[in-house]
Amino acid sequence: MKTKPIYYSLLELATVSAGSSARESFNHALDLAKKAEKDGYKRIWLAEHHNMLSIASSATAVLIGHIAAGTDHIRVGSGGIMLPNHSPLIVAEQFATLASLYPDRIDLGLGRAPGTDQVTAHAIRSDRMHSVFQFPEEVAQIQTYFSTGNATAKVRVPFAEGLKVPLYILGSSTDSAHVAAEKGLPYAFASHFAPAQLHQAFAIYSQKFKPSHQSKVPYKIGGINVIAAETNEMAAELATSLLQLMISVISGKPDYVQPPAAVSEYIKSLFSHPALDAMMRYTFIGDKATVKQKTEEFLKATDVDEIMVVSHIYDHHDRLKSYHIFAEIMQEINRERADRN
Repeated sequence: MKTKPIYYSLLELATVSAGSSARESFNHALDLAKKAEKDGYKRIWLAEHHNMLSIASSATAVLIGHIAAGTDHIRVGSGGIMLPNHSPLIVAEQFATLASLYPDRIDLGLGRAPGTDQVTAHAIRSDRMHSVFQFPEEVAQIQTYFSTGNATAKVRVPFAEGLKVPLYILGSSTDSAHVAAEKGLPYAFASHFAPAQLHQAFAIYSQKFKPSHQSKVPYKIGGINVIAAETNEMAAELATSLLQLMISVISGKPDYVQPPAAVSEYIKSLFSHPALDAMMRYTFIGDKATVKQKTEEFLKATDVDEIMVVSHIYDHHDRLKSYHIFAEIMQEINRERADRN
């Protein structure tokens, strides 16, 4: 029996580095997508976040169109649309438009978190908490708008009916696992920043999965952070930008992505801080051999069908290099898996 390859994809937040602009971040995101397409990445997803200096992907659907227009075949989607921030009808209209423009290339990942702080979440949609509790029903509404069976309904998105826009449920807790399993949809877990319930959530999802029209079997995507470079020392220095970013978020003092700093004893102590250590459990920093070993361990422990990588790196070219190294790693892993069978 031939072993299936492990797909590899990337999550893009259009991060804004100190001294740069949102426009530069959007151009960098497109450049990254073009290179990822050549390197065999299956998809690039854009994340919805709001009121953050370092993240410019808040108008997620707009940015998806920008990326899809500049690439040829890589899948482009949302990782995700935070559904309680939006009307299901508008989401269906937006993604039906994208899918009409870029057939068989658009994914719709849906989450229930706000993607921001509570004050901003209230500014986005004052009744969002009602929507949070209606998340499964609102996912179903979107599915209905894409169904040909909605043709006789009073409320329609006519050009959505029959379009192939696969849905994915995103989550960072066990709640989302139940929703994905009940609806028979692929499930993407945000283990790159919230790893605590990863294994429990995957177990629930696999055990309770009900086959659906979209997915006959469970499909698991796991997120990791990767900072890869020519040497472990170079990677460790690049990773200080991620460390500074995470500290700014935890401390409630958000900032742009900062340049790398020298890896001092103080920096090393921060990496081992309990709060950061827990968040960074699946953050793989090092040269190709180091990151490959950690990736193989992650794949063995989770049995994911697809791995989704994010790299918060200050310099665009260093970030491109990191993603390229990771593509080489996944290509090697898939060749080795094939050779064993």
